[in-house]
Amino acid sequence: MTSSADKASPALSLRERKKIKTRASIREHAMRLFSEQGYHDTTVGQIAEAAEISQTTFFRYFSTKEDVVLHDDLAPLFIEALRAQPLDLSSIAALRATVRLVFESMDDWGSLERQRHALIVSVPELRARLLEDFAGALGTITEVIAERIGRKRDDLSVRALVGAVMGVALAAYLSLTEDPGRDMLSLTDTGLAHLEAGFRL
Repeated sequence: MTSSADKASPALSLRERKKIKTRASIREHAMRLFSEQGYHDTTVGQIAEAAEISQTTFFRYFSTKEDVVLHDDLAPLFIEALRAQPLDLSSIAALRATVRLVFESMDDWGSLERQRHALIVSVPELRARLLEDFAGALGTITEVIAERIGRKRDDLSVRALVGAVMGVALAAYLSLTEDPGRDMLSLTDTGLAHLEAGFRL
């Protein structure tokens, strides 16, 4: 069934649809190879061959093998969903609602996303890159929260709140390193709930 939102959205061009399909194919084959033979033993050449593309084409979509795993398709969806949250929600309540909305919308590719998270926490260099990427995400979320409450992005209170939220996300990832079978959404939401309640430990 087509929703009113779908009807209002402009159709993607054939070129855009092909790019999305190719990117998804590269990632799908890469994740399969990582699972079958290990991350370190899988080469860009093997991924390209499995996806039936040249290595040159691979590098048009991903700069490195790490980027196949670390490229976050959820990031733009998260920011869009956060901007759309009602302004009468507190900042943390808006973030909790956004996290639930984005994770619960994963549907068909949710299992691939969980596989991606499990791989990140199991490979040291991927975990290190993830920490670097957190810094960029912190800046973007800080900007959105500042806009929501009418403050400047360099306001210390805004930065402290977003830093605490990113700390929750990091804690959830660390929990996954100890037990990859745990649920990322549940871990993150529980952490944000504690933060929202003021952490009365």
